[in-house]
Amino acid sequence: MTRIAVIGGGIAGLSAAAALADTAQVTVFEAEDTIGYHASGRSAAMLEENYGAPTVRALTRDSVAYLREHDSGYLSPRGVMLLAGRADKEAFQRDVEAFEMVEISAQEATARVPVLNPERVEFAALSETAQDIDTDRLLQGFAKTLRARGGTLLTRHKVDAVSWQRGAWQITAGGAVHGADILVNAAGPWADEVAAMAGIAPLGIQPHRRSMARVPAPDGCSVDAFPMLLGTGESWYAKPDAGAMLVSPADEDPVRAHDAWAEEETLARGIAAYEAMITDPVRRLLASWAGLRSFAPDRTLVLGPDPAQTAFVWCAGQGGYGMQTAPAAGRLVADLVFDRTPTLPAEVVAALRPERLR
Repeated sequence: MTRIAVIGGGIAGLSAAAALADTAQVTVFEAEDTIGYHASGRSAAMLEENYGAPTVRALTRDSVAYLREHDSGYLSPRGVMLLAGRADKEAFQRDVEAFEMVEISAQEATARVPVLNPERVEFAALSETAQDIDTDRLLQGFAKTLRARGGTLLTRHKVDAVSWQRGAWQITAGGAVHGADILVNAAGPWADEVAAMAGIAPLGIQPHRRSMARVPAPDGCSVDAFPMLLGTGESWYAKPDAGAMLVSPADEDPVRAHDAWAEEETLARGIAAYEAMITDPVRRLLASWAGLRSFAPDRTLVLGPDPAQTAFVWCAGQGGYGMQTAPAAGRLVADLVFDRTPTLPAEVVAALRPERLR
């Protein structure tokens, strides 16, 4: 049986590993104590079919059935409300068209979200199709499938060296050397570093920091039924979270791959934008953190064997779309590894393969 090593125990690595384990002997190497420690565990994930580039939307649409039906489903209703002041009318109209939202009156928006400031909200639009994704259950679900198919998940196994010797990969991790016929690079922000370690030319995968604050609900009200609130140009967003609100400046600062943290000045910018649209100021933080969203130069996922070394497979560049595309992305990686015809259109597959960046 083909031996496959997957580097990275986030949503990218686990979804690919679960799909691959149906046909191969799969081992996942995760450096941290737990799966999904970095970007995957710090995601305010939503399913929005009209979010992202055409390739992202295609992957998302191909993932919906799994997210809705597998293991009783991972989705719950949320919706997204776009908000704008008078000065942002043009940007508002662009976003309404791009996200295929329905424009509503400021009065309708305030009826739905009573804490909105009627003196600041001039324009509003709504998408009722957006849904929350239970990210922890999704991660654990892929890990469960991996194990059920005979795969192995090794946490606290940082990969220190990779080499190609006598037609196989030699992977040094956790103080031991492991062999594999195929190596899947699902290392997120570290994807280019893993490629360089393996002697593969990097693709320009760039990590970007995304910061998040958890703040009390406005004026102590119940926010559980609120939609996600979004500023024009994705300049900020706020999302209900277990009785509180997650607020982000939607920052996307290029950084090196590291265990990210939020900077106070960046958080303050997002909180100020959120406060401008509601009637109750934020008086304290409950928590704050940051994660890394990693993009290829064209901001599209990179999925499939490297053209220079087909035993090295990319599963990287998920950006902010990893959760909503995971089922389809994992299936596509497995299809390309085993030379099966993908269910996605040929032009979408070509736009996702690493050849486009060489």
